[in-house]
Amino acid sequence: MDESMAPSERIGNTGSESNKYDIVIIGAGPAGLLLSTCLARWGYKIKHIDNRPEPTKTGRADGIQPRSLDLLRNMGLKPAIMAHKPAKVYEVAFWDPIPTAKGIQRTGTWASCPSFIDARYPFTTLLHQGLIERVFIADLEKNGVQIQRPWTITGFKTDETIDPEFPVEVNLEHVEGRAKETVRAKYLFSGEGARSFVREQLKIGIKHKDPIAHVWGVMDGVVETDFPDIKMKCTIHSEHGSIMVIPRENSMVRLYIQIASSTDKDWNPRKTATEEEVQNSAKKILQPYNIKWERVEWYSVYPIGQGIADKYTLDHRVFMGGDACHTHSPKAGQGMNTAFLDALNLAWKIHHVEAGFADRSLLHSYESERKLIAENLLNFDAKYAALFSQRPPAAKDVAAATEGSSNKASEGEENQFIKTFKESCEFTSGYGVAYEPNSLNWSPSHPAKSVVINPKGNKLRTGRILINSNVTRVVDANVVHLEQEIPVNGSFRIYVFAGNPSLTSQAINDFAQNMNRKNTFFTTYLRPDIKTVSHHERHNPHSHFFTFCTIFASNRSNIEISRDVPKLLARYRDHVYADDIWDRRAPNAKAAAHAKMGLDQEKGGVVVVRPDGYVGIVTGLVEGGGTVDALNEYFSAFCSKKLGEARAQL
Repeated sequence: MDESMAPSERIGNTGSESNKYDIVIIGAGPAGLLLSTCLARWGYKIKHIDNRPEPTKTGRADGIQPRSLDLLRNMGLKPAIMAHKPAKVYEVAFWDPIPTAKGIQRTGTWASCPSFIDARYPFTTLLHQGLIERVFIADLEKNGVQIQRPWTITGFKTDETIDPEFPVEVNLEHVEGRAKETVRAKYLFSGEGARSFVREQLKIGIKHKDPIAHVWGVMDGVVETDFPDIKMKCTIHSEHGSIMVIPRENSMVRLYIQIASSTDKDWNPRKTATEEEVQNSAKKILQPYNIKWERVEWYSVYPIGQGIADKYTLDHRVFMGGDACHTHSPKAGQGMNTAFLDALNLAWKIHHVEAGFADRSLLHSYESERKLIAENLLNFDAKYAALFSQRPPAAKDVAAATEGSSNKASEGEENQFIKTFKESCEFTSGYGVAYEPNSLNWSPSHPAKSVVINPKGNKLRTGRILINSNVTRVVDANVVHLEQEIPVNGSFRIYVFAGNPSLTSQAINDFAQNMNRKNTFFTTYLRPDIKTVSHHERHNPHSHFFTFCTIFASNRSNIEISRDVPKLLARYRDHVYADDIWDRRAPNAKAAAHAKMGLDQEKGGVVVVRPDGYVGIVTGLVEGGGTVDALNEYFSAFCSKKLGEARAQL
């Protein structure tokens, strides 16, 4: 891990008793590993078990979508992932039967992540899940966490009357019965997968969204073939059946072959097929092209249905995430990616509650936010499957969709294929995640009512990811990705878009001065060790609650930190930037980052981004105390202490 990305101080209250933990995590798949990694870095004491003797050897998930790659880079883990030289999918190819002859033909290709999404990494990264797991495990070991294998959970109960601080009792056992252990924890997390013991014990049901289910064969291996698109993601339809082709690392390829469907006359959800039978099916489907296997690394047959748990938690002490909560088809490559975001959502909320920043009610938003995303995923999954089962799209439709043009139909509405395509691409990339209004995601119904909130022209949508932008870091003239400058450290990210310094100097100084008032979000959550914090602390010199970035709509050569930046914000000197990089999405803007956000290039504005990267609130940057008052109102909706004081609103 890059040392610059590592938190310099841990704040978890770990306690000294050997059998007490901040959290017990069951399952070392994507959800459990990301949750464990975040909390370990932030200093929490973790008991993490898995019932497998070693990490995934073969098979399972393999697709990292663009938004997840953003996250992994933000965690400093992307270099270790990319060191394995994964396959990258930039385009998807579609193959269908030849109308006038036997065999299949390519009927269209399009970008996997088209340019209208504005992704940092416009491709899907394909890599064996076991290699991804090992990247997390190596990071955990650096932070003193070992996965305890092969162990399983045999029981648990929550009782705050016995121990209010560590109310969850968890019974653990070696899978071969060699040893048993009972521990206490503040939280228990199930990342066990679809057959979750925790979910079963809580008697939480799974609601199946779609009665149609499928049995799939999936095979990883090295092949010899003359099929021209074997290095691309392909959806292949033929009179002999369907295949999805997924390229992989080390010259491997994954083939998904549908074996049975609940629409079949002889439907049997337990239907299976041998490795040889599936290979013969693939050979028929790929005609007139040939394929043979040099070796098979992994083969499995499994049923897939769309299901979602009725609840993600009952008491906000025992939580579930990943496949323990939602199952769906593998076609869109969303399983591991959705699990990552489940874990990140929960990690920072546990952190803020346990660090004393947020009221315990903040944990209620985990289920409401992530269950909605799972609902959307299942609905999307059905639409996605239907889209790829329809007639091959016309070339003009493909071109229009890829370029993002409107291609209006005669009745004035956007072509349905293009509309569905755009929605699908945004969702599969991860950039389409949208959390609904709540205490974290401002809306007109939010308790914060200041007139400076949601300034005119603002293009940012609360509950959506921050728009990508490039800026110049003032201290060293490096051109950087603004949204990547603050690592995943559990802090709220407060971006002060400072506009034209000659016009906003009073507003910036007033902002800094008013933050130092009594009972502001700034003064209320200052670090107790603030006087001993290292001069080299870049991200959290004042508090683990927040980090500041200041961005001027000016060339770097015109910015002098000692002159233009108030002392409080200048403490974050590594996070002072010039908005002077041209962007093709705002070609005529003097300050492209301001323009892309929809903020006034002269007057600026303030953007609060949640620790998981989603926009919480946008305000104007005004003279006087109005901006700080507005932020106090926003944070008061979920913080552990009442913020602010009665003041006239600007």
